[in-house]
Amino acid sequence: MITGSLMSRPREVSDSGYNFLFSRSTPDCLSEESLFQSYFLGGFECSTHCLHNGRRLDLISSTRHDKFALQDYLRLQAQGILTAREGVRWHLIEQQPGQYDFSSVRPIAEAAQATHTQVIWDLCHFGWPYHLDIFQPEFITRLAEFSAAFVRWLGEETNLAPFFVPVNEISFFSWAGAEVGIFNPHANGRGFELKRQLVRAAIASMESIWSVNPLARFAHVDPIIHVASHPDRPQDQPLAETARLLQFQSWDMLVGRVCPELGGHEKYLDILGVNFYIQNQWIFNVQEGRCAGEFRPLSRFDPTWRPFREMLQEVYARYRRPLFIAETGAEGDAREPWLQYVTTETEAAIIGGVPVEGICIYPILNHPGWDDDRHCYNGLWDYANEDGERAIHASLAAELQRARQQMEKPSRSNAFVNRF
Repeated sequence: MITGSLMSRPREVSDSGYNFLFSRSTPDCLSEESLFQSYFLGGFECSTHCLHNGRRLDLISSTRHDKFALQDYLRLQAQGILTAREGVRWHLIEQQPGQYDFSSVRPIAEAAQATHTQVIWDLCHFGWPYHLDIFQPEFITRLAEFSAAFVRWLGEETNLAPFFVPVNEISFFSWAGAEVGIFNPHANGRGFELKRQLVRAAIASMESIWSVNPLARFAHVDPIIHVASHPDRPQDQPLAETARLLQFQSWDMLVGRVCPELGGHEKYLDILGVNFYIQNQWIFNVQEGRCAGEFRPLSRFDPTWRPFREMLQEVYARYRRPLFIAETGAEGDAREPWLQYVTTETEAAIIGGVPVEGICIYPILNHPGWDDDRHCYNGLWDYANEDGERAIHASLAAELQRARQQMEKPSRSNAFVNRF
């Protein structure tokens, strides 16, 4: 997700492996094969949560990606992007309990099949059917049943490699939806409860999918953050560190290190997807428990900013899993320098032995803001016209091609393999 302030409107111009040998039983096994078909991925914003006013978002529809999926995939390929992140809109598919209509996802699956685009499918991206209570045990079983039904349908319709995100951003989802009530389920003070529930649901979803396709791969996506104490309040450092370490809680639950009664196990933590935006570092404020004054992210030029390479190194050292940057991006004129920063830091992490398998530009399309429908200029392409044409952001496209030359080197796949 991205929630930054609107920056100056940029110039827009007219748009003219599943072979990674990684065993669930041997998570440290690394291979010279790449996990994804291209180093850079494109992520299509697919949030489907409900706002306080009752309106449900549907960013796939708002960006008209469902209508122009084929054109969008061809655009990706023209830029050297062969792998995409997509969302399955559960609330449209299961409008009646236990009855599945996959017509809403069919155009996207067919477009991926036609263009040989590799897809990572989000099964629960902040939204679920109206008839379910997310806090009840039924939610867990229903997500598992839905997951199996989708995988079965996908296998009949396509020969796409089976990559899935069972529940997107468990940590952020729990905080936003149940700790501070920004969006559904609009609860307060129940974040830890929801986190436990979503971990159970993710585990049930994986087991259900494996029962249909034992070769399925899973990415567990969450933001990685840095929380620093204010230089004038060094006494806040222990609390800031406690807040920072919470970023690992859902992954620790999945792997069984925390709350083992949830059923976590090493086999469930397959691929780690780390989300990193400009907003992911801030100063802790003991009065608010969040940040100093009004929430303002740290500048990456601030002395308390933590280099992204160090954050990647910490994640890998903690879990020893292959990982990729599942979401990253910025708004307006910050897009190009941000991608350059992330790419440079990622290369440094790889040289240091961290298996960073890819970088996903997210979102790849400009979209309406969650709360106010403002035009968010944060993608590589803009809104589509009636013919499905989208204006491309020229300077970001140029930076992407420069970044591709930097990262898609023939020796890239061996950069970390030879260290183990």
